[in-house]
Amino acid sequence: MGKNKNYILPNESHLVLPAHSNDAAASTPIIDTHTHLLSTFSTYKTKYPTGKYDTVWDFVRGVYHGRNVAAIVDVWCEAPVQRAWKELADSAVSAEDRAEKWGGIEYWFVMGVHPHGAKFYNDSVEQSIIDAMAHPRCVGWGEIGLDYHYDNSPRQLQQRVFGRQLRAAVKLGKPLTIHTREAEADTERILKREVPPDYKIHIHCFTDSPEFAQRLLAHFPNLYIGITGVISYSTNLNTAAIVRHLALTSADASASASHNVAPAGPSSDGDACVHADSEGELGGDRLRILLETDAPFMVPSNLYMSLPRLRGSRLPLCHTAMIPWVADFTAGIIQEGRGARGTWGPAEVMKRANVNARFLYSI
Repeated sequence: MGKNKNYILPNESHLVLPAHSNDAAASTPIIDTHTHLLSTFSTYKTKYPTGKYDTVWDFVRGVYHGRNVAAIVDVWCEAPVQRAWKELADSAVSAEDRAEKWGGIEYWFVMGVHPHGAKFYNDSVEQSIIDAMAHPRCVGWGEIGLDYHYDNSPRQLQQRVFGRQLRAAVKLGKPLTIHTREAEADTERILKREVPPDYKIHIHCFTDSPEFAQRLLAHFPNLYIGITGVISYSTNLNTAAIVRHLALTSADASASASHNVAPAGPSSDGDACVHADSEGELGGDRLRILLETDAPFMVPSNLYMSLPRLRGSRLPLCHTAMIPWVADFTAGIIQEGRGARGTWGPAEVMKRANVNARFLYSI
């Protein structure tokens, strides 16, 4: 989102984005696997107190209209648990309500306590989360983990609360959304201690070392790396490095498998498992990434090339319709990793990430 306080606030009409210039990407459904919807709307109301959208639903229907948003995974990670979660979740239970209130978007959510709030975690908070896990729109426990960058809660307490939440989530069989920042050794140790190797894990907004990611990916075959707009920032090289590594290793695996597998068809778990061909179509290679915004944070920097009228200004918030620009930048990094071994554009990245999202969160 940027830290320069001197930018002129643009008219709110600029929040409604143009279609991505790549027609295939513009027509590919968007799945945002990590957004903070209430925080996004609150940021909108703070920046535009007399703005045209009065409710979260107005905002979603207005800003996402015509942008092919298929599904969002909303994240509730405060302690104590915000009561508003139930109103939003209940409004998405029936297909009729999703059509009327959400513009047809599939609303899902996860819940947990962020490491910043570990000092507020207690039995009552945990019971509130467990109760929410039974809601039909709840698809995971998170975001939880360790954050040694800000240390808003003592590290030892963060570790205890992290382990406690992992045990509760595994007991319920809920996929995990993990936050980890500058805490590689402890995150890895606690995950390996508390979580079965085949468990479904989303490492949200990955920015730590590529070596750390590789160790996690090797140990947990159903672990996926979350990619946000931060991949486009010059201050962050780690996210691009792990994507480049994943592109190279998945291409090698696909090339090796192409000599030994039968023609494309559905896999035993019902997931699409199609072969990669020379044109870069989705294939048997497993590019283990998810696309997310972490809205309202981290507007992708390459978005501004599509918004020439905003010269000298910046958008005050990120939102789900920006996913194609995250995919576009990611596609460029993947192409660097693959070289001549097939062409991947933003649509291919979105399609592969969507398959991964539907597998991990069962949405």
